[in-house]
Amino acid sequence: MKMAISDMVEKYERGKITRRELIQGLALVAAGASARAAEDASTFKGIGINHIALDVTSVRRSRDFYRRHLGSPVLTESKTDCFLGLGKNFLTLFERERPAMDHFCIAIENYNVNAVTGELKRQGLNPEQPSGTNRVYFRDPDGLMVQLSSADHAPA
Repeated sequence: MKMAISDMVEKYERGKITRRELIQGLALVAAGASARAAEDASTFKGIGINHIALDVTSVRRSRDFYRRHLGSPVLTESKTDCFLGLGKNFLTLFERERPAMDHFCIAIENYNVNAVTGELKRQGLNPEQPSGTNRVYFRDPDGLMVQLSSADHAPA
């Protein structure tokens, strides 16, 4: 942007463009910068995938599969779910009738469950916060479940 402004001023000073053309050019540059700033603004700042939760037909079979092929250690486990480590992240397996993606979780900067829930409501996204938890969920335009969390969110 600075270069474009500098070029226009130089052309004006050399008499290659009129004052009117200079003002129009500066207005276009300013409008473009304003539009880019609006595009860059977002509700939250995502900083990474925290975890992915899958519905599987057999937790034990899926646990063994991911441990064998990815070396994922078991973080916590019960009869109907299992949390597997993936570096700083994790993979959650829930035993269900049909395989599917249950949800994915995006870590965001400055996570505060009440502020996040309020902002999602303000945006018309109908967030769900399970009672007694600091988790918040909402659906994307295709109906996929999205969870937001802090970067250090870990399996409970």
